[in-house]
Amino acid sequence: MGGGRVYRDVQGLRAPERLALLEADRVASICLHDHDVRTVLDIGTGSGVFAEVFSGLGLDVTGIDIQDSMLEVARKLIPRAHFQLGTSENLPFADGSFDLCFLGLVLHESSRPLRALREAHRVSAVRAAVLEWPYREGAMGPPLKHRLKTVDVLRRATAAGFSRIQAISLEHLVLFLLDK
Repeated sequence: MGGGRVYRDVQGLRAPERLALLEADRVASICLHDHDVRTVLDIGTGSGVFAEVFSGLGLDVTGIDIQDSMLEVARKLIPRAHFQLGTSENLPFADGSFDLCFLGLVLHESSRPLRALREAHRVSAVRAAVLEWPYREGAMGPPLKHRLKTVDVLRRATAAGFSRIQAISLEHLVLFLLDK
């Protein structure tokens, strides 16, 4: 994550009602469809909800987050994955290091979302995926003023260098597939 809002409550992030909204298995399946993905960078991994799903599929997963306390939880829950401190705007990895870069409910937290997308583009070899709250008020998630409009995500993804961009409306969220 960047310099945005920070979740400190692991129980809240992993509450059953929140996990149901994430459709994590479906999201992972869509992200991997039609691509040979072996390595995943989970940017803003938090407690590792999506890292856990990707790891469970046998992928080599690295998670990065700005909160060491969240990373401690993720390390305990997903021992096969690798976790380290870092920000979405300054990823400490070489160009093309990961087949897939995944930003799950984190882009709206970034103080510099275009920079975060440029970094995801730089370190991804094939695709980045951005899961975000839709631009409407909801019982879960951030207030409307902190949500991103679909058109703004698409515009920033184009500016970051992605060539094929697709927005998929899920039941509660929006998944953006950003191919290089």
